[in-house]
Amino acid sequence: MPTSKNLPKQFTVLQDWLAYLETLHPTVIDLGLARIKQVAQTLQLLPLPKFVITVAGTNGKGTSVALLESIFLSAGYKVGTYTSPHLIRYNERIKINGAAVTDAALCEAFIIIEQARGDTTLTYFEFGTLAALWLFNQVPLDVVILEVGLGGRLDAVNIVDPDIALITTIELDHVEYLGADRETIGMEKAGIMRKHKPVVCGDHHMPTSIQTQAEQTNAVLYTYAKAFNYEQINEKEWCWQNQAGQLTQLPVPKIPLQNAAAVLQVLTLLPPTLAIAKEAIVVGLRRVRVAGRFQVFNDKFTCILDVAHNPAAAKYLAEKLHAQPIKGRTLAVIGMLADKDQQATVKALASEITEWFVGGLQVPRGANAQMLAQALSRAGLIHVNTYNTVEEAYENATKQAHVEDRVIVLGSFHTVAQIMQLRL
Repeated sequence: MPTSKNLPKQFTVLQDWLAYLETLHPTVIDLGLARIKQVAQTLQLLPLPKFVITVAGTNGKGTSVALLESIFLSAGYKVGTYTSPHLIRYNERIKINGAAVTDAALCEAFIIIEQARGDTTLTYFEFGTLAALWLFNQVPLDVVILEVGLGGRLDAVNIVDPDIALITTIELDHVEYLGADRETIGMEKAGIMRKHKPVVCGDHHMPTSIQTQAEQTNAVLYTYAKAFNYEQINEKEWCWQNQAGQLTQLPVPKIPLQNAAAVLQVLTLLPPTLAIAKEAIVVGLRRVRVAGRFQVFNDKFTCILDVAHNPAAAKYLAEKLHAQPIKGRTLAVIGMLADKDQQATVKALASEITEWFVGGLQVPRGANAQMLAQALSRAGLIHVNTYNTVEEAYENATKQAHVEDRVIVLGSFHTVAQIMQLRL
């Protein structure tokens, strides 16, 4: 396998590399496996010599990866994870044993890939995926957990054959790339299945296209309600069961139980060399944290950061807010991308929000404040304040917030990231 020794260092600063990667391909998103597979073969990255779990779905991918990582680490295994997007630093996307890789490691990987790709153009995401695979090949790992970026069948991550596939939920999102209905989107997500390999689906209303794809692929499908089930006993405890047995007195984690239940089914399908004791599961459930997923800060008032950016995620967020009532008001700071279903997203939250603070997102595909405010108006919402940026919206919301109020920041990874940086 090529190494970085004696290679000319095109860039020595990570930010210079990231800016360069954005210029390599004519489009930001270009689904297909041919280009990335060619470079991966040149670098001898495949097959990945680790046990691989690939996670696809509309919502819940990041939390599922985080819980798998937390449990494996609690059990003493060496773990690599690849997720996207990041919030503050690109390094968050690639972790080894729970720690984000260094700038130096990323630059080294980028040098290798740049030399190997030749005339092949790669998207930003494809380049990063290859970097993750190269870095995972450099260290001894027991398991690698990969999060699909977009869809499944044609996503760059799908050049790797998983030993177990996990599909979280199927909702309407990225319809311009994946299709306009749940059945079509489900078929795209199901593209991560492999012949004779197990696949777990945690969707409570699984599209029939996933069952069809499993039969056509000869994958072994495990679904919610048929293969496994769960129940929340009280605020602190839940139980889980499948055909082989049950786990009781489990601590309720800071992620949706729907995702946690599917993860536990994945764990039952591991080979004996990756056995997981209940004690590790309990510790993993207690420890798991995911930045930007109902992340709570208590200052003079409560501030909650949540990356909910589609109707299904907004509905779940509304349920969380409803389950934790407060004496004061709930002020929502929101910024969204222009290609998201803005109207349905805000409508799902309407009953829980007292006042809206709308900000424009100054990023590619970002919606300006006027566009987003119009979506709120179409949803029948009033008490809407409009600002040029999400930072301005947040600053004005916090000025108006009293001790018994709470401020919720939502709508996009970009929105949450910008407010996180304000808080640093």
